[in-house]
Amino acid sequence: MSRLPEIMADRAAAVEEELTRLLPVDDCPEVRLWQAMRYSCLNGGKRLRPFLVMTSAGLFNVSEKAALRVAAAVEMVHSYSLVHDDLPAMDDDDLRRGRPTCHVEFDEATAILAGDALLTRAFELLGDPGAHTDPAVRADLVTELAKAAGGRGMVGGQMVDLLAERDESYGRFMDVNAVTRMHQMKTGRLIGFSCLAGAILGKAAPSLRQALSSYAHDMGLAFQIVDDLLDVEGDAAEVGKTIGKDAAAGKQTFVSLLGVERARTQAEMLIQQAVAHLKPFDREADLLRDVAQFVLTRRA
Repeated sequence: MSRLPEIMADRAAAVEEELTRLLPVDDCPEVRLWQAMRYSCLNGGKRLRPFLVMTSAGLFNVSEKAALRVAAAVEMVHSYSLVHDDLPAMDDDDLRRGRPTCHVEFDEATAILAGDALLTRAFELLGDPGAHTDPAVRADLVTELAKAAGGRGMVGGQMVDLLAERDESYGRFMDVNAVTRMHQMKTGRLIGFSCLAGAILGKAAPSLRQALSSYAHDMGLAFQIVDDLLDVEGDAAEVGKTIGKDAAAGKQTFVSLLGVERARTQAEMLIQQAVAHLKPFDREADLLRDVAQFVLTRRA
């Protein structure tokens, strides 16, 4: 029987502790900003991206301290993206992980600043010697995360998503290839960095870096397909956010384009492909195989 749930819970707790330490609240005029940052990061969740950082780092015997710092930085970037995505100018969501979103709990201006501060804090952490003693490794981490999070990655994917929703002539003609590209940018690139980070920290051979990148590519797409399925079939209390919004907005998704059964079959195929990319790591990558199956069967 897989120990994945137990291990994920342990690593999520370690990341929570690290985030708490790295986002201190003290008696300063800008304390409200730090409270909003903590509210957005310290709100539970599966911590999938940090888990991928720590697990991939374990393949190359990277120190837990370094892996944990990079994992926390990734979670800050992910949290920043959620804070901004939830804003009225974007997806206009009131609920995230079962709690009021940051702009509801605080206000819109504070939420914008909290997202900005989380993003910049993440790069501060990657540039610090605590992430790695080798400046070249730190530079590689910063460069790859910037690519994953920027205009050709997560932020660019969000722009395409907004265009698809707000420009009827654009959204109407989005096919499976266009939706795949959008989600590979919006969701897949940060998942990809999370898997690649361990290889960067461990100075892994290019072939092993490529294997992890390919694994992350297929798993990231499967993750988004399951997300689309949950938006149709999920329970809001279990998912922790509003469901049915994609259909209400008339957005093209994997489910609207393929139907429920074909979308589910596509996700299963992608997970099989993802697992196949881990062959060079033999049994050392069993946790990554297990988490791929978790992505396929998750309910939140």
